[in-house]
Amino acid sequence: MPEPAVVSRLGQDTKSQPPGSQPPGPKSPGPKPAPKSRRPLLIGVAAVVVIAAGVGAYIYMTRPDLPPGFAGGNGRLEANEIYVATKYSGRVKEMLADEGATVEAGQVVARMDTSALEAQLREAEAQIAAAEDARRVAMAQVSVRRAEYNFAAQQNVRSRALAKTGAVSTREAETDTANMLAGQAELTGAQAQVVQASSAIDAARATADRLRAEIADAVLVAPIRSRIETRLTEPGEVLPAGGRVFSLLDLADVYMYVFLPEKITGKVRLGSEARIVLDAAQQYPVRAFVSYVSPAAQFTPKTVETAEERHNLTFRVKLQVPKERLRQYEPLVKSGLPGMGYVRFDEKAPWPDRLQGTAVPPANLWQSTGAATAGQK
Repeated sequence: MPEPAVVSRLGQDTKSQPPGSQPPGPKSPGPKPAPKSRRPLLIGVAAVVVIAAGVGAYIYMTRPDLPPGFAGGNGRLEANEIYVATKYSGRVKEMLADEGATVEAGQVVARMDTSALEAQLREAEAQIAAAEDARRVAMAQVSVRRAEYNFAAQQNVRSRALAKTGAVSTREAETDTANMLAGQAELTGAQAQVVQASSAIDAARATADRLRAEIADAVLVAPIRSRIETRLTEPGEVLPAGGRVFSLLDLADVYMYVFLPEKITGKVRLGSEARIVLDAAQQYPVRAFVSYVSPAAQFTPKTVETAEERHNLTFRVKLQVPKERLRQYEPLVKSGLPGMGYVRFDEKAPWPDRLQGTAVPPANLWQSTGAATAGQK
């Protein structure tokens, strides 16, 4: 009779196990699953923060910060640029000013080499002396010729009188007449030599005056009160006629161009009040006025943004700083400084407090450390 199958605690048929095999034990636990990465979550949170910050910045930057009746646009401070240049070709001898220095009208800023001109001047002065000597000799010859002519004229008168009485032959009388005419011609020639010598003196003096003028022009001076922007050459360089030595900024002609849309430009009048606020000194708004409005619309430059929505066509408006106020803001006058220009096209609208333009910057606003230290000593 067959034996019944033995069933293990695990419910497995031990009879079905191959002979000599052990019954399987409890299963060993496998490797634990890796925890999910938090990197995508962090990236998502960072993206949300960045987007929120961008939206907030956009809302802050595009918020209307001007009351009605005002318009603004950004631009760069500009000043009328002039050049100190040579009138004649030559070699630079001395450079007496550096970039950034403020120079007064008539102040010497450079000198050209005038050794050749000075030599030519000495030559012209020697020609003047020689011409004066020649003139004195010619005047002496005039005196001699005049005396000879006077004697020949008197002899001619006597000969003619004697020829009528037969005391002198007609031939001798004609000879005396010829001598008188020759003496007259020689006197005229001597007088012409005096005129020629005088002309030579005038020519030599004119040459000397021209050389003196060229020597004076070799001393280069600042035409107006200005600030040296660029030093364009160095001592020893040879420049042609009209060669530029310095570029200067006219401290009495400072302005900023802003670009405004047509709906605003049509309301802006010449002479309207304006303010210039430089990024480097926002606490010192500079009072200005509208001195020019472009008669034709133009495309907005890529580097310029109006306070309102960017327009394809805008008008260029010039904000001029009054000359009588420029002396107070000279430390701020630096060509190329970025800033904002504001225009009031509604005369009844009061200026915001931050644009009143009553504060005046101190004179040492941009004083260098070395200058400040020297002042303290």
